[in-house]
Amino acid sequence: MSAGGGPGRTPAERLRAAHAELLSRTPENAVQPRLDPVRRALELLGDPQRAYPVVHVGGTNGKTSTARIAERLLREHDLRTGRFTSPHLHSVTERISVDGLPLADDAFADLHEDVAPYLALVDGELRTAGEVPLTYFEALAVMAFAAFAEAPVDVAVVEVGLGGTWDATNVVESAVQVITPISLDHTELLGPTVEDIAREKAGILRRDAIAVVGLQPDGAGEVLGERAAQLRTRVVREGEHFALAGRSVAVGGQLIAVQGLAARYEDVFLPLHGAHQAHNAALAVVAVEALLGGGERALDGALLEAALGDVASPGRLEVLRPSPLVLADAAHNAAGVATLVDALEEAFAVRHGVGVVGVLEGKDAEGILSLLEPALEEVVVTRSSSPRAVDVEVLAGIARDVFGEDRVHVAERLDQAIATAVDLADVGGGGSGGVLVTGSVTVAAEARQLLGAAAVDAPGRSRGAGPAAGGEDEGDGGPGDEREPLDILGYPLDLDGDEDAGRLGVDPDPEDDPGDGPLGGAR
Repeated sequence: MSAGGGPGRTPAERLRAAHAELLSRTPENAVQPRLDPVRRALELLGDPQRAYPVVHVGGTNGKTSTARIAERLLREHDLRTGRFTSPHLHSVTERISVDGLPLADDAFADLHEDVAPYLALVDGELRTAGEVPLTYFEALAVMAFAAFAEAPVDVAVVEVGLGGTWDATNVVESAVQVITPISLDHTELLGPTVEDIAREKAGILRRDAIAVVGLQPDGAGEVLGERAAQLRTRVVREGEHFALAGRSVAVGGQLIAVQGLAARYEDVFLPLHGAHQAHNAALAVVAVEALLGGGERALDGALLEAALGDVASPGRLEVLRPSPLVLADAAHNAAGVATLVDALEEAFAVRHGVGVVGVLEGKDAEGILSLLEPALEEVVVTRSSSPRAVDVEVLAGIARDVFGEDRVHVAERLDQAIATAVDLADVGGGGSGGVLVTGSVTVAAEARQLLGAAAVDAPGRSRGAGPAAGGEDEGDGGPGDEREPLDILGYPLDLDGDEDAGRLGVDPDPEDDPGDGPLGGAR
């Protein structure tokens, strides 16, 4: 790859310039029903997506967590891995990872510089034909496939952005496909029923491949089965061919048992909360079984324990502060919030729960608040910095209809909302209260920054050890100030992470995941 960038430009400046060009394109939630432009760009690059086997992860709920767990398990097998996921929490570099680490700023800028001429060529061809140039997500997908070939990786785990059939990632001939639980989301794009949505998700299935299918609602499973039969895809279904055989709550997560295709794996620690994450782990384990041995060879138990014990899923029921307890979860659809509530009640003994909720336009704010209401004593409605954030007073009106006047508080800014919620939780809970920040990816991401959580997959720390703080804040007194910098609650920041931690707007408006959840469904 090139090492350009011009004299005097820092890596961060080069990254911002590259991302600005990507952001100038059609946004990722404006899906174009096409694949040929992405294929054309990849053809010009020598078809890098053909250089490695792919595990393709689709569905509605749990895609990102399933992808992260599968990638971590493959890496434990001494395989060099690529991972492409969306959306990002803080930096676009999070979306393209090699060996579990996001591309460095300079590496991302170099990648964009190398690929840009080919993107421009395809853009010109599309304009000549009267079509929309490559979109933000299409361009990122091309970059990811090129990065993985350049590394080179031994295997890539690729998450679908939205839908399946027309998703830009659907140019791969994957060896294994994973379909996580399907639910209603983005119905304006994918169709009004789970059957319609399942039909779109089934578009990633491949002839003579192995499809690992999670638990599905009535109708969705049948649609997936029909498509698989047409393609002679071997389908292995949760509850029929494999299962989450058991789980129990443990300190910092849970112990799970998975009945895989080739063996049963007992008492494996997973440092993630909730039944949904246990099911995600089962899907990931079976996907790796399918890839490495066609489902006929058991995984090494020690490797499995090491990998799952080191898994992290930032922004998914993540503990940002243990005392006072502050949690962040990017759930932004009904299925995601329902799963979140179940996990919250199971894993955390909160006496007085206070929600901090901000929702983006186009999301079911009333549905989200209605599902949260039984689990929370009070709610503080707010907004993120996203231009798509629902107006605070509009959201407050919806919240009052659901919670009642006395249980609703309003804060224009997220930092104010979190501080208010912490005070309410302390007073109401007598030291055993807690705060849950949720409603959108942007709200969860900005809460992480405000409370100094570490950069996503920051090097030099165990990703299974829970959140660490981050930042290069110099304190209130400027350079030379020896006082510890504090987060918005007045707690010291542990300076071990991202230089941008605590600073809002590091990356403009990361899109809510087109269909992922708890965090958007149950990631």
